[in-house]
Amino acid sequence: MKTSSDHILTSHAGSLPRPDDLIEAWGSNDEHALAAKLASAVTGVVRRQKEIGIDVPGDGEFGKPMAQRVNYGSWWRYSWNRLGGLDPHGPSLYEMEPRRSSPGQVVLTSFGDRRDRTRFAAAYNDPDSGITTGPRPPAPICVAPIHYAGHDAIQRDIANFKAALQAAGVEEGFMTAVAPGSAARIGNSYYKTGEELLYACADAMREEYKAILDAGLTLQLDDPAIAENWDMINPEPTVEEYKKFSMVRVEALNHAIRGLPQDRIRFHLCWGSWHGPHVTDIAMRDIVDVMLAVNAHAYSFEAGNVRHEHEWKVWQDVKLPDEKVILPGVVSHATNVVEHPELVAERILRFANLVGRERVIASTDCGLGGRVHPDIAWAKLEALAQGAALATRQLWR
Repeated sequence: MKTSSDHILTSHAGSLPRPDDLIEAWGSNDEHALAAKLASAVTGVVRRQKEIGIDVPGDGEFGKPMAQRVNYGSWWRYSWNRLGGLDPHGPSLYEMEPRRSSPGQVVLTSFGDRRDRTRFAAAYNDPDSGITTGPRPPAPICVAPIHYAGHDAIQRDIANFKAALQAAGVEEGFMTAVAPGSAARIGNSYYKTGEELLYACADAMREEYKAILDAGLTLQLDDPAIAENWDMINPEPTVEEYKKFSMVRVEALNHAIRGLPQDRIRFHLCWGSWHGPHVTDIAMRDIVDVMLAVNAHAYSFEAGNVRHEHEWKVWQDVKLPDEKVILPGVVSHATNVVEHPELVAERILRFANLVGRERVIASTDCGLGGRVHPDIAWAKLEALAQGAALATRQLWR
């Protein structure tokens, strides 16, 4: 994985705005038209990232289905089409029956029963409140042994991305894939336990991880569940109960990436990208050790929005393991306000002064595609690159 000894590198968390014609192609059920649009769209999005100063670009997650502009779930729901053994006709995850935890017995409730959602029910149900979670499709139910069925899709995505990197003259790029802990948040009528389902997802998704790494690309593992699950447990558990619950998911992820080149793996943690109050987010200090237990080389996390910006101070007390890298979010998907480059630089400097300038890659809180208007998303990436240039001048003067 690229590091720098002369400037602050830039990247982002994955999802970028899809062109309208690609969104239309995803909704058309015309595979030939989709294939052509995907190839050209990925070439265009890589070229644009290079032009504005993104050092480590992604494919924008363009190969993950998104048939509408506002979509908070494509990073995860794409796996429903790549895992065999699923019946797609389940209820919405928001409509599933709530589940209650008890001491020593932590279980996830439904998405509609999140503690943040129930506390602010009036706001979530007000169409004028500005809170949205995008479309709510039915969730699949596991009805047979899970296996990976996305070989053609991942090879298509890899081919499109590698061609785009070559055309743009870019050396390194990353692709995202959902981690087992998040992939396993589906219905289950086949496996005896949730842990069996989790490890089945880990074994299946390993094939996608390996394909990305075998292609010479950097793999980003998306696992909001590690932080976000806290809000899906009713009543609120103790921190120790939650960490024990989460470590099972980390162990499954480490099982899935065993033997794979750790130096090209980065891990993305966030508290969920929906535009809501987030007052029930768990504190970073309570899960930073869980995050660092993932066998990755780099760690991406939210650090630019108003709920988590103050948590840069965690790194005053937590030692980043030797040779590891962080990708703190310095611009956020959570607001339409475009961050000033000087603020971006200040955010970068906080982390660089604590962990070392060579160990910071400036990034975004979460994916920007499907969450803010395309024009705003690209303006935020420009601010990120400009802020990184300002920070570079201060750190290497």
